[in-house]
Amino acid sequence: MNNRYLIPLTILSLASLIACTPTRVGDQVALNSPATWQHAADAETAQTTEAVDLKAWWQGFNDPLLNELIDKALAASHDLKIATARVREANAMVTVAEAALYPSLDFSLSGGREKRIDRIVGVPSGQGIKLITPTADAVSGGLAARWEIDLFGGRHLEAEAAAAQAEGSKEGLHAAQVGLLAHVATNYLELRGVQQRTGILQRNIDLQRERLRTLQVFLKAGLANEADMARQQTLLQSTEATLPVLVNAEKKLTHRLGVLLGEPPESLEKRLAVVGPLPVAAPSIPDLLPSDLLAQRPDLRLAQTEVSAAAASLGSARADLYPKLVLSASGGVGALAVGGFPSLAESVYALGSGLSAPVFNAGRIRAHIAAADARLDQVAANYEKTFLLALEDVENAFVAHRSATDSFGQLTEAEASAEKAYRLVDALYQRGAGDYLTVLDAQRSKLAVSDERAKAETAVSVAMVSLYRAFGGGWTIASSDSGIDKASIR
Repeated sequence: MNNRYLIPLTILSLASLIACTPTRVGDQVALNSPATWQHAADAETAQTTEAVDLKAWWQGFNDPLLNELIDKALAASHDLKIATARVREANAMVTVAEAALYPSLDFSLSGGREKRIDRIVGVPSGQGIKLITPTADAVSGGLAARWEIDLFGGRHLEAEAAAAQAEGSKEGLHAAQVGLLAHVATNYLELRGVQQRTGILQRNIDLQRERLRTLQVFLKAGLANEADMARQQTLLQSTEATLPVLVNAEKKLTHRLGVLLGEPPESLEKRLAVVGPLPVAAPSIPDLLPSDLLAQRPDLRLAQTEVSAAAASLGSARADLYPKLVLSASGGVGALAVGGFPSLAESVYALGSGLSAPVFNAGRIRAHIAAADARLDQVAANYEKTFLLALEDVENAFVAHRSATDSFGQLTEAEASAEKAYRLVDALYQRGAGDYLTVLDAQRSKLAVSDERAKAETAVSVAMVSLYRAFGGGWTIASSDSGIDKASIR
């Protein structure tokens, strides 16, 4: 057979093997997704739920300062800068992997001067003879091309794995953004709650001091005893001891916000020291199904990209079992000048092909395949686990929000009852039918209920933030990102 037909026939015969020896591995993982949420709002509440913007959910609190803090965090957060750099790195590695699919072309140029001195020994006179060649100048240069034909898709699968990892880095950026927004909102709301409780505590301390002064007056008049004074002194000191705890919590929350905004911890102290109320408004509960988490939560999308990357890597590892075909070509020119003679020039070229197949490698390729297969099992199990954790996050957020809402409603009613009791006692005192200590006790009871109500109100807002974080709120699904295969959900 003529040699010129050998290479085309070899390529055709190897290409025919691709159909019967595929190396691609499926990356779909079946997930058991519930149809509805177990602890979501009831049907009546669900009907009144309005569509909300998951990307900018925090604007539902209608707090300009919170909006400003989040804008600064999105612009200056170090976590987002790190995640963005990882995206750039992963995109560069995609280019590296895809470059292997194309031929490579290298240019070479070399030159030099040579002069040789040889000595011939063993002549009868006993002295060596020196042979000196003329000085020669040599210059050569050329191009060399090489291309590995990806017959069994190994290189393509490596590129797919790199692309999946790049998509995973984008989801990592989305996850960092979701976490950042939730942390800023949570710390801000907790800060406002602590400030509200600090104001209530300060009024309680003033009330305790007023009661102590009243008892001192009663003691002098013989209307109280030392035991009453000691009990009130203990109550005052224990109440005052709570103040440093709240102050410490306020400072820590302020410092945490500074770091989240990419600023020194103390940068926000002066501005946030101005006491503000908790937001009265709140965003609506998002109306999403459990299956919607696959498209919205970045950690689930990241876990899916890890499955895709591992499946592609396994296929690439399997491709190493099959032959590899390499085509090469080179060409160049060279010049040689000796002494004063005219230079000699020549041009050369070469075309070639090579076929290699593994015969014995001490189990290296099989071990590599086994490792890639184990890696795929790991990320598939992690994908299933991540989905279960996502369901848990949402259910826990629903429970926390309902519990905090119920507590807040009950404590609001209790606060109203305490306020009514205080007014009745004060009215009796004003008419001379009651004593001043009873009025102070009624005020203290009301402030204690107000403190619990403030904690519950903060918990309601924080639970709403947790709910949006559990749903993956804080970014928008682009049209190119909406290709999550829901056929894997059953």
